Amino acid sequence: MTAALVDAKYYEAAPPRSLGERLAAAARDRIYADFLRLCRPGPGAEILDIGVSDVVNDAANVLERRYPHPGRITAAGLGAGEAFRAAYPEVAYRQVAADCRLPFPAGRFDVATSNAVLEHVGSADNQRLMVREMLRVARVVFLTVPNRYFPVEHHTAIPLLHYGDASFRWACRRLGKSAWSDERELILMTRARLSALVPPGRRARIGHTGLSLGPASSNLFLFIDTD
Repeated sequence: MTAALVDAKYYEAAPPRSLGERLAAAARDRIYADFLRLCRPGPGAEILDIGVSDVVNDAANVLERRYPHPGRITAAGLGAGEAFRAAYPEVAYRQVAADCRLPFPAGRFDVATSNAVLEHVGSADNQRLMVREMLRVARVVFLTVPNRYFPVEHHTAIPLLHYGDASFRWACRRLGKSAWSDERELILMTRARLSALVPPGRRARIGHTGLSLGPASSNLFLFIDTD
């Protein structure tokens, strides 16, 4: 299966030109604003963006779409990245392997960021590996995930029933979306789950971002500054 087809399943709940896509784009614009506010990258900052999408639309790859210094971005993805490279020719692209160490030396980047990837890596162990690797290669880490307590589940568009594991599995079965109830495909993220991924001794900030609804906002962020 090509990378484009793999990525496409993450946008099923927000097809092109739909209200879902517009809301997803609005959420990611807010995420981008929080990225700039917290990370404060200067014009010369080297940025690693982990888990970019080969789906090119208004809701994907917000950093590459909006950052004014694209030549300072290195994007990492699982596929060959043909569509991504064509859409963002100034951005360096590196194909990486899932659940492995990143192919970059320690301290290579000023900032490592990732949006809506951590929930798809298959296990808590793989999540911890991802966070550790981001901290190894960069001074500042900013990553975001969908918030489980947003009223509508991001990948399935199921309202409210995703608040409980049993009710979410039931709804996925009824709607023919059972794959999304398997944590190997999707780990529904909370502040507590993000907090458990912070390595001992690291100071971290966890907060809400995306569409603003207080504790039910659409996304959560994890910010770690190693200075």
